[in-house]
Amino acid sequence: MALHDRKVARAQGKVFIEGLRLCEDALLSGLAPETVLFRKGKEDLLKEWEKKYPNLSGVEKFAFSENLFSKIAQTVNPQGIALVVRNPGEQNMVSFDDEHARFIVLEHLQDPGNMGTIIRMADAFGYTSVLFTEDSVDPYNEKVLRASMGSCFHIPLISFPDSASILDKLGSAGIPSIGAHLNGEDLRTVHLPSRAALWIGNEANGLSVTTSSVCDILVKIPMPGRAESLNAASAASILGYLLAFGSDS
Repeated sequence: MALHDRKVARAQGKVFIEGLRLCEDALLSGLAPETVLFRKGKEDLLKEWEKKYPNLSGVEKFAFSENLFSKIAQTVNPQGIALVVRNPGEQNMVSFDDEHARFIVLEHLQDPGNMGTIIRMADAFGYTSVLFTEDSVDPYNEKVLRASMGSCFHIPLISFPDSASILDKLGSAGIPSIGAHLNGEDLRTVHLPSRAALWIGNEANGLSVTTSSVCDILVKIPMPGRAESLNAASAASILGYLLAFGSDS
């Protein structure tokens, strides 16, 4: 239950995963759970999983009554299975020197749905990693995990103290930064490099003034309709697709 608290989970480097789909996604991704928690009556499912997933071998398992499991779960109708795993981000090493490296960078992003959708997009389009400032929503928040549909376990997610440290890392590797910005160049006319980092800002305020001022390229999505803007996930998906497939790759 303590792992539902972001500070506790980060301090311990652990993630609580609940539900059949997310747990299986984690196991299929090769994550080795520290603990399996299950509701009494799920023994047959657990035996089936032990045959399918070698990474469950030797893992400590605890059976709970229905009432007690509902107290540790966060879903309204819990499916009776949960895992505690080490933070997957700590298990991934990313090469910033790869000539084909592409990154999504999230600055101060707050909405779990946006975070999860963007991670899913980055996974689908073959991005190297998702980088984010540590004041963004936790990528292993239960709502983010569900919005990502398991993609949180497929792509490295790396936290940085602030935007400056991300810019330093990218700059030292010679990776240009592309910022999504309302004052940027029209996306239809700008040339996007194949090796780059796409920056997406806070839902309410966009990219910070400091970050946007040092980005190598600022781009905007033309919108001839009446909507004032797109949400962060929609904008990231459009730009992310074009960077992955419509650039000089």
